[in-house]
Amino acid sequence: MTKHTLLQMAYDAAEDKKAEDIVVLNMEGISLLADYFIICSGNSDRQVQAIARELIEQSNKAGNEVKSVEGFDAARWILIDLGDVVAHVFHKDERSYYNLERLWREAPQMEI
Repeated sequence: MTKHTLLQMAYDAAEDKKAEDIVVLNMEGISLLADYFIICSGNSDRQVQAIARELIEQSNKAGNEVKSVEGFDAARWILIDLGDVVAHVFHKDERSYYNLERLWREAPQMEI
């Protein structure tokens, strides 16, 4: 699976579960963690977990190994390492507090 296919799959999975304010940051040359970050949010703990679950399920279906998942039980900020793509699924109350878009402001935002 190419990193662009992985990115599209992750974006579609988040969108399918009605994630809000989906932002894609191109991290190539900026971070060694991943080539792309997807940042999105849900309105409730249940929705945040549903978005994360869908990302994991679609990644597994595509034959892409999920490297790690952190924060699932708390459902405030779930980090899903898909390899070239890292998804950050926030509860809407936490997203503005951490403001990853500002933290990584030198990363160009991408349209998907």
